Amino acid sequence: MQAQQLPMPRGWAWLREGLQLWRRNPALITFATFGYLLSIVVISLVPVLGQLVASLLMPALSVGVLNACRATDAGRKVGPDVLFSGFKTNLRSLVAIGGLYLAGTLIVLLLVAMVDDGSLSAIMRGEDLETHLGGDSSIGLTLFVGALLSTPVMMAYWFAPALASWWKVPATKALFFSFYACLRNWRPFLAYAIGLAIFGGILPGVLIGVLGLLSPTLASLASLPIPLIILPVIFSSFYTATRDVFDLPDGSAPRQSDLPSDERREG
Repeated sequence: MQAQQLPMPRGWAWLREGLQLWRRNPALITFATFGYLLSIVVISLVPVLGQLVASLLMPALSVGVLNACRATDAGRKVGPDVLFSGFKTNLRSLVAIGGLYLAGTLIVLLLVAMVDDGSLSAIMRGEDLETHLGGDSSIGLTLFVGALLSTPVMMAYWFAPALASWWKVPATKALFFSFYACLRNWRPFLAYAIGLAIFGGILPGVLIGVLGLLSPTLASLASLPIPLIILPVIFSSFYTATRDVFDLPDGSAPRQSDLPSDERREG
């Protein structure tokens, strides 16, 4: 297990390769993606301990989505039970990763609350964002501090579930190597973030806006299937990024950055 240092354009490629991977088996990857999201929501609805349990099980469930992508990448046929395949390997470390990620998130929220004048809390309760943007509101500073503090937590978590499941490393080691890999590849991650904003936000917004000018009904109908495409592709890009940075433990699929350009286009 070694984190490769990749050039900036590879960040753009993760999304493109995620789209290509999803197109190879859209039914499986879409099922795994929304099965993961639905499982988290349902578990969170359980009174008292639901949100805690959902946080602890989130890494194992996310591995199920990655395993669906990995099976598609290798050309293997798997059933719906792949969603729960993350519970079969190194579950203790995956649960520990969920607990440490939850602890890190709570610490960030506590620190953000120290600089928040109540605006962010009001927005989270459902109040209108525009009412807190002007005047003496500190919402801008609060959001900046929140983004700054949450970034290292996200970096530590990004690759950790895959590292714990596929390479069977302990939770703390998985979190460390994930942070190190993200730090070493900050350039492709910057490109990936820009591509994600364009693919997941700007393009759908422009498309729905244009359709809305033609027909509000048409825009409403178009907005329904868009998440069914965007979210599975984004989850597929998580897999392609992992494959590119760390390869795979059994070498079943080479990093796309190692392939000749003509093979990359065909893949």
